[in-house]
Amino acid sequence: MSPRTGRPKAENPKNIDVKVRFDEIRHKQLLDYCQKNNLTRTEAIRKGIDLLLEQEKK
Repeated sequence: MSPRTGRPKAENPKNIDVKVRFDEIRHKQLLDYCQKNNLTRTEAIRKGIDLLLEQEKK
């Protein structure tokens, strides 16, 4: 029998899709932040959520 091929299963798969609507100013701010910090939009939004949850703990 041949070994399994393909990508290994992720420990924490990102399989939930969320849609967010922005006004033009907020979207430009997000894009500028991402370009300055070399992040994707998704990474920046996740980072924002982490910061909100961290503030809530204080």
